Amino acid sequence: MGNRQSPSGLCFRSQFLPEEQAAVDRLFDALAARGSSSHPSPRSFSLEALKGHAGGALPAVMVTRLYDGMRRVSPTGMAKRPSENVSREQLTMFLSCLLKGSSEEKSLVIWQMIAGTEGAVKARDVQKFTEDLVASVMHVLDYRQELRGWPSKEVPGAPSRVQAMAAQLLSEVKLPDGRKLLEPVQLDCACGQAVIEDWVFQAPHVATFLSVVIRKGLLVLSASLSLATLIPECRVDQGQEFVSILDVLSAVYINAHLPSERRHRWQLVFSSQLHGHSFSQLCTRITHRGPCIVLLEDQDSHVFGGFASCSWEVKPQFQGDDKCFLFSVSPRMAVYTCTGYNDHYMYLNHGQQTIPNGLGMGGQHGYFGLWIDGDFGKGHSKAKPACTTYNSPQLSAQEDFQFHKMEVWAVGDFDSHPANSNKSVLDSDPEAKALLEITGRSQYSEGLREVPDDK
Repeated sequence: MGNRQSPSGLCFRSQFLPEEQAAVDRLFDALAARGSSSHPSPRSFSLEALKGHAGGALPAVMVTRLYDGMRRVSPTGMAKRPSENVSREQLTMFLSCLLKGSSEEKSLVIWQMIAGTEGAVKARDVQKFTEDLVASVMHVLDYRQELRGWPSKEVPGAPSRVQAMAAQLLSEVKLPDGRKLLEPVQLDCACGQAVIEDWVFQAPHVATFLSVVIRKGLLVLSASLSLATLIPECRVDQGQEFVSILDVLSAVYINAHLPSERRHRWQLVFSSQLHGHSFSQLCTRITHRGPCIVLLEDQDSHVFGGFASCSWEVKPQFQGDDKCFLFSVSPRMAVYTCTGYNDHYMYLNHGQQTIPNGLGMGGQHGYFGLWIDGDFGKGHSKAKPACTTYNSPQLSAQEDFQFHKMEVWAVGDFDSHPANSNKSVLDSDPEAKALLEITGRSQYSEGLREVPDDK
């Protein structure tokens, strides 16, 4: 991909607009003014100055990485040893490459941020950088109060979402022999600039996260950064105390795989924590709400679910389309998309005796990639070796699992009070209503409310 060259071989050119360059100059002037009284230097700034400017917004290890990246670039294009301090031109080049540059330009500077004193980079160095980067994103968003409603802390005792996100990004690293970086034994493999460039291209969140760290951590060009499509707004009805299964990193990961028009806002429509362990309540609250995220946490702390690209409807047929997918959040982050093998994308049925009652995604009756039984609180995830619809592995810790938390989020724009919200499940399932009448069982709500007309 492009010409292989070190940052010292890049000819410097700022890609900033005049007003952006003015903002970068103001940052440099502020940093240079932080020089010690005994060694003032209006032409450069030190690591201590950068740490002082960042304050508590960024972890010290990330500030040091940013500084090392700055002082190792050469605006003249001439190879030389890293400078002791950072000049105006070095700061401009560093920010220009990372915020405005191509994948090649970004990767060359990132390689310098990862490299040790000898300039050699091994896979374990890339791993450490990635973990530092993801942790810094969490830190700065929390510090700047820009989590958009998501929890700021990980659940005690739960697997680290920082490590899960870092591992997901690292899974896109392709080593020189063509293998993906998946096994611990591969951590001593060398990673040259070509490997880093391919990684930055294949894993766009690396550059995105660096942009967040720089803009929000150093408060430079931050006004031009919109978090709206990166972090969905978390909406829960007012007056309800609720802690989601998800944290901001999990939401960011899932959100990146949604259609772009669905990424800006998530509304909680069902939670077992708030609405009880009732399959009937689940069906009533999620039908006719548009595309939704279904989320489960089993008793072994595995977190997984699926994206339903169409409104859920109670009916005995499969529904949905090939935009649906299954995913895992913990212990690892992964998304599994449609294979085209069949159209068993979504299934929701309730109140019938001859066919399965429950919510399913992928596979087939009795063998779903994700299944929530009508007898709420249990389900299965079967995949030997993989779900036919989504090519997903077993998502839960046990094939047949018990779960204690479930959430459903409507994504994108939606009505807070959908037209069908007054319907019971039986209104949309005449066959189930007839079965009740045949068996002599009463529909207790009949006569107590009006059945809404279908519009």
